[in-house]
Amino acid sequence: MEDKQPAIYMLASQRNGTLYIGVTSNLVKRMWEHRNDLGQGFTHQYGIHMLVYYEQHVTMESAITREKQLKKWNRAWKLRVIEEHNPQWRDLWVDICS
Repeated sequence: MEDKQPAIYMLASQRNGTLYIGVTSNLVKRMWEHRNDLGQGFTHQYGIHMLVYYEQHVTMESAITREKQLKKWNRAWKLRVIEEHNPQWRDLWVDICS
């Protein structure tokens, strides 16, 4: 994965657990920050570290637009996207690091 690749991502505390949606220009770096609790925000507070879904985008603008769209979705729709692309709820961290 390139160093600078706009992406949106969904994290979960566990299967069907608390969800978090974010956007970044460097998914590997941002995931490392989440996994090591470098911030004191929502993901740290609720132990949300599992990368369960992500999409790469060509531009940061398109990634931000998609992030806003996903955040407006109801929970069932978000779960459906995860289940369609990652039915085992594997932590995709290993995939993006290789």
